[in-house]
Amino acid sequence: QVRLVESGGGSVQSGGSLRLSCAASGYGYGNICMGWFRQAPGKEREGVAFIMSTGVPNYVESVKGRFTVSQDNGKNTLSLQMNSLKPEDTAMYYCAARWCYRSDYMWWGQGTQVTVSL
Repeated sequence: QVRLVESGGGSVQSGGSLRLSCAASGYGYGNICMGWFRQAPGKEREGVAFIMSTGVPNYVESVKGRFTVSQDNGKNTLSLQMNSLKPEDTAMYYCAARWCYRSDYMWWGQGTQVTVSL
């Protein structure tokens, strides 16, 4: 069973930065692909940033140029550097993982709250 544990959320003013981390364990020697999702109150969950099976990062349009996702396979961690944060980035952020040969994310972390104030 894959376990994902997020850390690094918090409150910041508009224009500030935060870094989220996700530690993965329990997946043995398989190749997992990881990503970040977020869900704001009253809104649907949306994908934010992903590491594709090729290793190439992919982002939702609204965070391009501001967020950077990276995966350290040696440490089994996924990070999300968030710069120039905006109030609309306020949400619960979730780390998720899937087997790279599958398209569906099977495992989810507990979430970490990010709040951006004006």
